[in-house]
Amino acid sequence: MSGRATDALVRRAQSADRDQILTLAGDLATSYEVQASVFGLVFETLLAAETARVLVAEKDAQIVGYLLAQLHHTFHANGPVVWIEEVLVAASHRGSGVGRAMMSAAELWAHEEGCAYVALATRRASGFYERLGYEPSASYYKRPISR
Repeated sequence: MSGRATDALVRRAQSADRDQILTLAGDLATSYEVQASVFGLVFETLLAAETARVLVAEKDAQIVGYLLAQLHHTFHANGPVVWIEEVLVAASHRGSGVGRAMMSAAELWAHEEGCAYVALATRRASGFYERLGYEPSASYYKRPISR
């Protein structure tokens, strides 16, 4: 799965992308600190999972954005749905079509898998998702679990 955004290539992530994605993930995290050791284990697990997609946008051999999506099965939608877990575009590339291209690639994957819809939660980017045709649907609640 690949596509072009402006002049960035959107493709599935590879093991070699780990460090660049780790840096971007650190920019996304506001409630948690991304721990490199945990990230590495989770990253490889997600790359191998058939029900997950880690996409990157690459320009001039640099990762300028990433998207993490997971497919899960539901009763209410009569089949699978894709949940976008994380999307981040480097500040220097925001507004260039990179985020839109990564979302389009995730939507294509959802379509190919016969999903009913794609959903996500956002705190700071509702305008971006509304411009892509997403609509508010529910409130998001979370409860931290002590480790």
